[in-house]
Amino acid sequence: MMRSRWWSFGFRSTIMLYFIVLIILPIIGIYTQAFTLGWGPFWESITDPLAWKAVLLTIKLSVIATVINMLLGTMIGWVLIRYRFPGRRLLNSLVDLPFALPTAVGGLMILLLLGPNSFVGGLADNLGFQIVFHEPAIIVAMVFVTFPFVIRAIQPLLEEMDKSEEEASYTLGASKARTFFQVIFPSMLPGILSGSMLAFSRALAEFGAVVLVAGNIPGKTLIAAVYIFGEIESDNTQGAAATSVLLLTLSFLILWAVNLVQTRRADK
Repeated sequence: MMRSRWWSFGFRSTIMLYFIVLIILPIIGIYTQAFTLGWGPFWESITDPLAWKAVLLTIKLSVIATVINMLLGTMIGWVLIRYRFPGRRLLNSLVDLPFALPTAVGGLMILLLLGPNSFVGGLADNLGFQIVFHEPAIIVAMVFVTFPFVIRAIQPLLEEMDKSEEEASYTLGASKARTFFQVIFPSMLPGILSGSMLAFSRALAEFGAVVLVAGNIPGKTLIAAVYIFGEIESDNTQGAAATSVLLLTLSFLILWAVNLVQTRRADK
């Protein structure tokens, strides 16, 4: 019994130490660095026009990428669970590729696919608009790195869904569209919401894929993560920390909302 208690205590202590060293202390360090010179310099840093535009641009493009992933992820998750076709397992395994692939490689792939020397990039130039080094390329990069979140969030819900409710709806004369929106969709909604919020939070922090395709033009295509990197290179750690606090606080709020959605789903 004593050995079991010591083993349990050691295991829990190791987990808590890991959590404190790798998560809690860095977060405290960012907040401390942001306010190390007081509230005045912090406020000046976050209200700097370049910083403010970078944060607003990041939020705007993250919202667009999240909406795209919400729609595509729901459809792809539905197809992967409800249909059987050749190559389904391969497609299902490729969903997790953005998690395994370095984001810089993903950015290079987008650059080669949509750049000026590519077929798609050349076609876009002929039509009078550009993709790479403009906002569309940033959205594509954000969609790529956040692609799996919605899909993986709704797949377990579809697998656990009681098909008797769906069959009962058909038996009562409901159409496929009505059955989907009144029976199936409410069961999928918690996964869609939680996956979308995680995708949004991830898009806010993306750096590797975006830095290669954005152009990083201040006030136009400079997003928050790249702005923070530039401030670090300029030896303005307080300014970088202040902008990081904005993104970190927003991510905390998103994670709290995800936890709330999952808790309500578990209570039901």
